[in-house]
Amino acid sequence: MTRLKSAGDKSRTHIKSRFTRESLVDRDVNRATGTEHETEILPDVNVIGIGGRSILDQGKKTIFPLVDEIVANKSRHKMILAVSGGIRALHTYAIALDLGIPTGGLAHLAGAAEEQYEKMLQALLAKHGGIQLTKDHYWDIPHKLASGMIPIMICMPPYHFWEQPARNGSLPMNGSDFGLYIFAESLGARSVIYVKDVDGIYTENPRTNPGAKLIRKIHPNELLEMKLKTSCLEPMVLEVMRNARHVKSVQVINGRKPGNLTRALNLEHVGTIVQV
Repeated sequence: MTRLKSAGDKSRTHIKSRFTRESLVDRDVNRATGTEHETEILPDVNVIGIGGRSILDQGKKTIFPLVDEIVANKSRHKMILAVSGGIRALHTYAIALDLGIPTGGLAHLAGAAEEQYEKMLQALLAKHGGIQLTKDHYWDIPHKLASGMIPIMICMPPYHFWEQPARNGSLPMNGSDFGLYIFAESLGARSVIYVKDVDGIYTENPRTNPGAKLIRKIHPNELLEMKLKTSCLEPMVLEVMRNARHVKSVQVINGRKPGNLTRALNLEHVGTIVQV
């Protein structure tokens, strides 16, 4: 309940609240804001990230079977699809870095590259209710899902020029994998599925080292401590998962194997599960 409170000299009226005359960077104030009763906005929605280089760059031989599987699950599972930029984003990065574009500019450009894939996937799914979803219309998601639509968005978070400086190099730390996860966490989604072209997260690159071992299930802290040279999941996902309120596990699956997405939507253990 909002209550008004007048200053002692009656010269000013304040809205009485728990933060009156407090600093929002005070540690005790921040600690006092914790709650066990956060609302899960869309707890029955599955957020699916479709890799650009691993899936969309491979053409119809890879995309068409996955599209068919998405359509087959439409009546059983609510889905929001998100795409990453693939070779388009990588090429954009290469040119922008050559021009000396800073990290914030790179983040802005990456999102624009993903929009191309967003439109292509929407065209393939249009007759099945696929619809482009921009960040200005996120609050329309319940209406779109209730109408039988399949919202399609980009993965890249909209930090743009507000992207923090990278710890190493110049590429944005908050990339597509991170954007997908933080979006799902804010909605309190049922599941997060990363559709890649490998069976999950390996101890090493399985393409260059046949002896690399598939990690079936692991805690984010354990995975961070391994300090893998390469991984199909961005480290920032692991870092923010440690403070998760709603989405406490994600799964990385091989989207080139028919049936894997269906199994993951049914909450089966398919690839690598990262869980807090």
